[in-house]
Amino acid sequence: MQDPQKLYLGHQGLLNDPRLKGLDLVVSLTGFAEAGFTAQQVSEAILAELDAEEVVEFDVDQLYDYRSRRPRVRFIEDHFEDVSMPELKLYAVTDGLGQPFLLLAGPEPDLQWQRFSEAVTELAEKLRVRLVASVASMPMPVPHTRPLPVTAHGNRHDLIQGISPWKPLAELGASAGHLLEVEFGRRGFDTVGYTVNVPQYLSEAELPQAAVTALEHLSAATKLNLPTDHLREAGRDVEQQINEQVGSSAEVQGVVSHLEKRYDETITESGPRSLLARDESEIPDADELGETIERFLAEHEDNDSEPGS
Repeated sequence: MQDPQKLYLGHQGLLNDPRLKGLDLVVSLTGFAEAGFTAQQVSEAILAELDAEEVVEFDVDQLYDYRSRRPRVRFIEDHFEDVSMPELKLYAVTDGLGQPFLLLAGPEPDLQWQRFSEAVTELAEKLRVRLVASVASMPMPVPHTRPLPVTAHGNRHDLIQGISPWKPLAELGASAGHLLEVEFGRRGFDTVGYTVNVPQYLSEAELPQAAVTALEHLSAATKLNLPTDHLREAGRDVEQQINEQVGSSAEVQGVVSHLEKRYDETITESGPRSLLARDESEIPDADELGETIERFLAEHEDNDSEPGS
């Protein structure tokens, strides 16, 4: 393995600042199965509404596959400009009550996961991180009309107890965030993670409600005052749009009702429940249900975009 320290450029003054020692680290990486653009919205809300200072910048040229996730570029009349290059950084942030914390935000690396994990955990050791709290999301067969379930994980059982009491045994494709959690735990750090279960049929839409859920759980775990007001307002607008679209199709209403019934039965039987591992005997034809709604919403959006609509 190449030297992990050559994977990033750090602000030495901040890395050696005693005020940044012993803080909580929030990890919000975008990319992997990011239903509802949850991690992206969490990072954007924190960086837009709180005071943040860059501590470390990772060399994304070593970590990112530009051909698999091409940056966006603007074409204006007769020329290109503003190529949006990805950034993966560690920030020092101050919350609304003046409490400092660290934030690792940006795209999940495509390459060199083990070297990246080594670099991040070494930085955490240098900064004597107190708690590593991560957020993520997964598309699941749940209705948008109910509180979004959360799958809680990590080694701080006091921070995950009662959130997702169903304890599945599941095997799934790993993310860089998963590797980080495992490595942090192996090195003796306290870890907690919250994976928001986003309605499968809305997973490709930007859902502020999912980001609010993630931020609420982060706040409860870290005692930080994290911003949610703007996201809540945006979530109300999005919810109204979804309800209007769903209400215009009897078929889609039936699908949502089915998901509501399954959700309510699950809550009644075992309390809030994670759907990280799905049992097809309990939730039949989840893909079909999602495809039905996705198809309808896509058709509705196409109609809305036609001239004169």
